[in-house]
Amino acid sequence: MTSHPEYNEKTTATEVADAFSDRIRNKNVVITGVGPNSLGEALALAIAAHSPAKLILASRTKAKLEEVLKKISTGRPEMSSKIELVILDLASQKSVREAVAQILGCIDHIDILINNAGLMMLKQEFTGEGIELQFGTNHIGHFLFTNLLLEKLCREVGSSQGEAGSTKIVNVTSAGHRLSPFRFQDYNVDGKPVPDEEQPPAAMIAAYGKVDTYNGWIAYGQSKTANILFSVALNERFRSRGIVSYAVHPGSIWTGLGRNLDEQGTEILAKTGTYWKSIDEGAAPMLVAALDPALDGPPEPNRVYISDCQIAEAAPWAIDTDAAKRLFELSVELVGIDTA
Repeated sequence: MTSHPEYNEKTTATEVADAFSDRIRNKNVVITGVGPNSLGEALALAIAAHSPAKLILASRTKAKLEEVLKKISTGRPEMSSKIELVILDLASQKSVREAVAQILGCIDHIDILINNAGLMMLKQEFTGEGIELQFGTNHIGHFLFTNLLLEKLCREVGSSQGEAGSTKIVNVTSAGHRLSPFRFQDYNVDGKPVPDEEQPPAAMIAAYGKVDTYNGWIAYGQSKTANILFSVALNERFRSRGIVSYAVHPGSIWTGLGRNLDEQGTEILAKTGTYWKSIDEGAAPMLVAALDPALDGPPEPNRVYISDCQIAEAAPWAIDTDAAKRLFELSVELVGIDTA
């Protein structure tokens, strides 16, 4: 249970940051996907109000980062020297490595990492490495980014700074993970045959179409499943190093996430929400995951998913420990790194 069971879909990131101000002060925080009128901006504004030691904001576009920096600095000029802007294109492993090199050079440790960036699209596209773009950006880019930052994330448990939950990694997922399990046999969603356990539920196929060719909805769904499986794997692998990870559904929000959808896709997306949040409300559950001391203990897989600021139930395929291990191993192959 969280410290604030009264928090819900209308709770704001501003409220959460105010409640846990002491958990932000003098901490080093990294946020991806930061741009104007985005969840990343709402996160940055809420955190900047409570004197972090360093706030590292990452995005593909320098102009967008500078706009957010200006907004923060207008209200809190003392934060200007504490903010580092990092160009990060998660669809490019070269860009990820360059961004990590910049971050490693400016801080000695990371207390909170919020993997917030993401995209949604219906047309099949690929990263420079030939990986389906939604999977490649939403999961693989963040997987590489996180693993290359591990030396700044891990602590020795039992030391003064190494208690459980001394580092929080928040992976932003979606209720869209219910669209599909991860397709190990067809991760580029080319329409190849997959085992029954990797098939989308019949109701999802009825609503969003078969997967005999590329299906953007199913591709998005498996990438969001991957975000949750990544948190499960991080908790399994690095709990002895102080890392605790949660996967968070922000809720239904109109942001730039759906900018690549056509008119029909936008209409379908509009029907998926009953309460549409502000960006301040959408950012709140990420801050609950990052800051609430009641969530410092490594969660069991069935408690890794947060929605509307509370622990929620994820689809069974998204919290399967065997699938989490398989995905971690596949991801290692796709990015070509050695892991602890």
